[in-house]
Amino acid sequence: MKIQFYLRFFTQYGQSLFVSGNCEALGNNDPAAALPMQYLTDEFWTVSIDLGKDFENDLQYNYILKNDNGGDVVEWGNDRVVEVMKLGVDELTLIDTWNHAGEFENAFYTQPFLNVLLTKHKETKARSFKGVTHVFKVKAPLLKEDEVLFISGSNDTLTKWGTTEPVLMHMEDNWWTTRLNLSSESFPVAYKYGVFNTKTKSFVAFESGNNRILYDSYGRKKITVLHDGFALLPNNTWKGTGVAIPVFSLRTQKSLGVGEFTDIKALVDWSKKVNMKLIQILPINDTTATHSWQDSYPYAAISAFALHPIYLNIEAVAGNANHPVVKSLKKKQKELNGLIDIDYEAVMKVKWAAVKELYAEQKKAMHEDALFFEFFELNRHWLVPYAAFSYLRDKYKTPDFSQWKSHSVYDEHAVQEFVDPTKKHYDEIALYYFIQYHLHLQLQSATAYAHANGIVVKGDIPIGIYRNSCDAWVEPELYNMSMQAGAPPDDFAVKGQNWGFPTYNWQRMAQDDFKWWRQRFEQMSSYFDAFRIDHILGFFRIWSIPMHAVEGILGYFVPATPVHISEFGPRGLWFDYQRLCRPFVNDDVLREFMNGDTEVLKPYLNHIGNGQFELKEEFNTQRKVEAHFAKLEANDHNDWIKHGLYDCISNVILFEVEGSQSQQFHFRISMSSTSSFRYLDADTKRKLDDLYVNYFYRRQDDFWRKEAMAKLPFLKRSTNMLVCGEDLGMVPDCVPDVMNQLGMLSLEIQRMPKDPSKQFFHPSTAPYLSVVTPSTHDMSTIRGWWEEDRTQTQKFYTHEIGQLGEAPYFCEPGIVKIIISQHLYSPAMWSIFQIQELLGMSAELRRENPNDERINVPANPKHYWRYRMHISLEDLLQEEKFNEELKGLIVASGRG
Repeated sequence: MKIQFYLRFFTQYGQSLFVSGNCEALGNNDPAAALPMQYLTDEFWTVSIDLGKDFENDLQYNYILKNDNGGDVVEWGNDRVVEVMKLGVDELTLIDTWNHAGEFENAFYTQPFLNVLLTKHKETKARSFKGVTHVFKVKAPLLKEDEVLFISGSNDTLTKWGTTEPVLMHMEDNWWTTRLNLSSESFPVAYKYGVFNTKTKSFVAFESGNNRILYDSYGRKKITVLHDGFALLPNNTWKGTGVAIPVFSLRTQKSLGVGEFTDIKALVDWSKKVNMKLIQILPINDTTATHSWQDSYPYAAISAFALHPIYLNIEAVAGNANHPVVKSLKKKQKELNGLIDIDYEAVMKVKWAAVKELYAEQKKAMHEDALFFEFFELNRHWLVPYAAFSYLRDKYKTPDFSQWKSHSVYDEHAVQEFVDPTKKHYDEIALYYFIQYHLHLQLQSATAYAHANGIVVKGDIPIGIYRNSCDAWVEPELYNMSMQAGAPPDDFAVKGQNWGFPTYNWQRMAQDDFKWWRQRFEQMSSYFDAFRIDHILGFFRIWSIPMHAVEGILGYFVPATPVHISEFGPRGLWFDYQRLCRPFVNDDVLREFMNGDTEVLKPYLNHIGNGQFELKEEFNTQRKVEAHFAKLEANDHNDWIKHGLYDCISNVILFEVEGSQSQQFHFRISMSSTSSFRYLDADTKRKLDDLYVNYFYRRQDDFWRKEAMAKLPFLKRSTNMLVCGEDLGMVPDCVPDVMNQLGMLSLEIQRMPKDPSKQFFHPSTAPYLSVVTPSTHDMSTIRGWWEEDRTQTQKFYTHEIGQLGEAPYFCEPGIVKIIISQHLYSPAMWSIFQIQELLGMSAELRRENPNDERINVPANPKHYWRYRMHISLEDLLQEEKFNEELKGLIVASGRG
């Protein structure tokens, strides 16, 4: 069979197009072996192949755009499928429209919309290909239940633009399709798609835009198939509302001191009652490293795959409310549920004791359970190493595998022997299989319940992995263990953030086509419909902090094009290594850092002349200082000295690139705010600042775009979950365009405008492919923020919500309601609210102190994550007045 491909695409100079597919002529789905196409006109590219007699499958194919700079763009989707064996012809013409990933209609063909949120139109049996000359295929995701597409056009077969009895189309593999015989018609043919209501048997509307034109005419033993992209209908009208809350923060009468996976069902009931369509949670992976409250930090998982045992519902594992283990916990359950916040350590202690008892009772049945074996085999690649890691962590009393006396270096064969069922410690290993299996069942049951009630669940993927994690133990080569990931300074953390995670070795990850990420997404898709990529900026460049640093302020972006020493002279700058690359400390600096005391830090310094000092060898890095003060009494005075030394160490202008032999440098972030910079002469400051701006805001952007496009398209294609990016912070200019090109939803927050010229972002200006929210778990709530800065509050009160007079000191329920309404009426696809924000609309339901509603304080690396709802979901369900008011707001805004 001869196949002629025609692709509608307007290319620019230097671009070329290729077609890839599942046959030898198209490279057998290997993009590197894709078939080059030829330029035909400004509108079309074309190529032909002979499929051969031996091909017996459906033809599946897609197109690839290659740019002259080497960047490849694969069109979105994998649904161009032609049943070539059923056509019964010698010649096939395929006329296609490029499917740009950034077309927002593509979002409606992701998991949450296909499986839960949108009306499913019944697929009907298509007519055979006998006598068919043309097949028309087009997509229209937002048709209502009684609506179908029709095709109408300029000839008799297409009813001469008739709309009373048009040619109705049928649903076939997400395409509206019709098969027609145009052998008696003349060409070219003008046509359009339209919407027809089958219940009222009435015309609704034609698509917008110019008429479509078909030039390809009838031929004997030939069929033409047109993939016409999306019908030009109002496809940005769907808008949804969601609630965001960590699972640990849920409160029900059946949980045990902490939110559990089973509690999600009660949240579903409430969400459905108020017309919400999405539940968003924080990461739920196991963070058990120290068996202390410090493990409450949900972004430091010891496994990117294992679920956290804290979310296990003991009664569901026991299978009976009257089970002795369950009954024995009643008193403790009442005690822990009576606490305002989570007692992480007490909850974990109780649950571990209970689950060990249940495992001893059920282990025989587990090993005879076919569903368990199915779970085990599908997850063996991470489950076995995780169980071994957890056992060894406890045996050696540390997650730092480099300190273990055995298995400090992962060896798959040795670990398989170590977990053999004949070993005496096998039950201690299999306990983790048991826990993970039941967590899997409980989470899957919760999300299935959400789906059954028309609600989707959105997960969260942390940007990093914990340094002493199972992932780092098993595949350390995937990570740069010699660096720490974090974030540069911002209004919420003026010294930056140091998360302590190793950074990703993207070059190594690309060698196996990002296998680790693909496995991660595959597992997540078992539970979630959408996910939030934490700190998506890390896929462009990551804030990397040397191991000798404690504070994030000593980091720099990697990758980044450094400043070369040759750039200083032409700018009229004298390069003084000691002055620019070493901490600048004199008496004035000491007076500034230590509130006028110039002597308190002198024991840690050496005088080097000219009134300047350097840090002694034993105190010349922040880690050395940290280690020194860790041995001393913990008090405010010592802490003051320690942070004074930290400030001295970070009082630099340039960081030398390791191994560059003093030839290449990175600028310290916020250089102009340093004392070192302020003590330079005016001319030097001006010229350095010009180079600083060039370094941060000009030279990197195209470089970072290429970095992101080498990773994100591949990762997005590996899953059909809806992808949302947390694109906050110091956002490079290239980020919005890359996210638009890939159809990833951005995050828009009123207090964090992406336009630096504005103090606030207004939800009414949000792009459609975005999530708008008043706050995240890393911020104070609306009420908490309202009391932080009266000047800001007044500006917001006057200009953003249009109120007259002086802003009230406290954020009254009516103000919260106005802000919630602004977000509901936003054009954004999703408006998502922390549950605390919603309760803030009610004087009766909200907490008295808004600071008690905060989940995380990013500036505090030792923050205890223990926030819990102060009202149970059962009680919230009974708050009819509040629920009706919230539902009314959502419905009136056109969301649901």
